[in-house]
Amino acid sequence: MKEAKKERNLKVAGGKWYVDFTFRGKRVRQFGGYTKDQARNTLTKMKAERLDIARGFTKPAIEDVPFGKFADEFLELYSKPNKRSWKNDEFLLNTLKDFFKGESLQSITAEKIERFKVVRKGEVSPATVNRAISCLKTLLNKAVEWGKLTASPAARVKKFREPSGRERILSPDEVRRLLDAASPELRPVLIAAIGTGMRRGEILALKWTDLDFGRGVISIQTSKSGKSRKVPMSATVAAVLRAVPQAGDFVFHNAETGTHIKDVKTAFHAACARARKNPDDAKDPGIVGLRFHDLRHTFASRALELGADIMSVSKILGHSSIMMTAKYLHPTGESMRLAVSRVAEFLDPTRQKVDTPSGEVITVPPISASRRDN
Repeated sequence: MKEAKKERNLKVAGGKWYVDFTFRGKRVRQFGGYTKDQARNTLTKMKAERLDIARGFTKPAIEDVPFGKFADEFLELYSKPNKRSWKNDEFLLNTLKDFFKGESLQSITAEKIERFKVVRKGEVSPATVNRAISCLKTLLNKAVEWGKLTASPAARVKKFREPSGRERILSPDEVRRLLDAASPELRPVLIAAIGTGMRRGEILALKWTDLDFGRGVISIQTSKSGKSRKVPMSATVAAVLRAVPQAGDFVFHNAETGTHIKDVKTAFHAACARARKNPDDAKDPGIVGLRFHDLRHTFASRALELGADIMSVSKILGHSSIMMTAKYLHPTGESMRLAVSRVAEFLDPTRQKVDTPSGEVITVPPISASRRDN
């Protein structure tokens, strides 16, 4: 049997044909088939594919990468530069890397993500699982954006339904008892929280230069959202903050560290325990189940309840969306009756009296016959 004749860009060895050509300075060598005709077809196809890619007609194959490697890239290139809470991402990514160990980015499927949800739900709360799914969704979206995936397998994966958020709004009596029970160092912090709705970290990091007592404004330089904002001070809040002894740049100065106080958890829990309805009753547990963040909730809820408009409250709180503030709206039968009654005053100058649940008498105008006719 005669040895097969060589042909340009085709070579034979061991009874197999191989293609061997150079495209844009890069040598390509690959098995082409068991016959010369098969090798010719392979050569033609490979050249055509590369030419199409060069002309932009088709996309090149996406290089697959290990999931863990891309998770590390995501943390360094996206989370750390863009998020103050990147440490949370680091924790969530470690959990995801443990579960998807050995998987490549392209091998992650919706089914595997659903398995992660089921397994993780047996270990932690649905809310915690949802935080991990949110992180994974963002990671996979970035993989698509950076050309590592053509589509996210998590696009249609749903999060677990979470129970409605816990609400704890202090009553006026609880506010009084809490402030009475607070230490002299803690009391200004609590008044600032209840009186402005500022976050604990924002209050503790305040500098004297952030307080404009002349204009009655607090400047928050760095908030949770990363944006600065201004919060008005009431006369009460201004007086309490002005009375704090000045011992450094920070309003709530820590003499041991030379910076500001980092936390007030111990003092806050102690004040809650001392805030008994009956000071002489040793069995009275005080105010139970209160978090410092509930003081922010109390400010928002009471401000809206007392007639402040939701846009103003949202801006004071530094919310990115008015929907975040809307959760503090709790319409009651009385407030809805008052709303209808006040609008009705535009309809006619003659007033009708309506008793509200609180005992207040509201006069509401009926629509006159002449106006009904119009």
